[in-house]
Amino acid sequence: MSTTGTLYPSSSVRSGIAAVDHYLDTGYDGVPGMSSRFAAAVCTGLMRIQGELGVSGPVAEIGTYEGRFFIALCKALGAGETALGMDLFDWPNPQVIDRFERNCLAHGVPPEQRITWKADSKILRPDEVLAKLAGRRPRFIHVDSEHTREVLTKDLELATAVLAPDGIMVLDDMLHPAYPMLAVAVHEYLQRHPEMRMLAVIDRETIVAATKFALCHEAWCQRYEERLTADFKDYVWLMGADFHPHWCPVLSLDTRLARIPES
Repeated sequence: MSTTGTLYPSSSVRSGIAAVDHYLDTGYDGVPGMSSRFAAAVCTGLMRIQGELGVSGPVAEIGTYEGRFFIALCKALGAGETALGMDLFDWPNPQVIDRFERNCLAHGVPPEQRITWKADSKILRPDEVLAKLAGRRPRFIHVDSEHTREVLTKDLELATAVLAPDGIMVLDDMLHPAYPMLAVAVHEYLQRHPEMRMLAVIDRETIVAATKFALCHEAWCQRYEERLTADFKDYVWLMGADFHPHWCPVLSLDTRLARIPES
């Protein structure tokens, strides 16, 4: 990290997991989806950090589409861990579930490592989710379902109810100009859940591959933040983000600060 900053290519960031980085280099862009390569590398890097801190357990994604981000999460699983992919699988057509399955198989994610669940997160109960995971609470949840304030509010409550105490929750398409009310839902959520803390803002690559928010329980925030900013130090934007009364790091491919001409 420097005071002048740098504009990095997305290919420069590495998760630190060989299987993930190989997928990001050779397969990620070939799977239809909107999530950025940068965010995938940082999020799977967070999963690596979890493992190094002794945190284990399944992962879950609400809103898998054709599996681009889900496959990256699967590549970061530890021994004996599984991934749960939840989706309505009805958009843009019912055949999306078949394409999801084909993409997982094509990129080396076998059926025994994953659970495909055609389900509506808006009406799921926490016990139903945990039953799918044999009672194990997920250590990492990626939320990327219907982009409305109401649905995100429900997904946040569902994810919080099942998340492990040492877990991390990542929210997709935050600060996207098409979905300005998602940020409102997050701020309302943080007011309802003072035990949760914003861990990091993962900046956009493009208007399509938009910003993600990472959250965790307050008790784990400092440990994760210290490791995250050390492992991804080149991508830490100097100013950070003000989530009053707390600040959190911003990770970006563009770490430059605005140039202010001297008077």
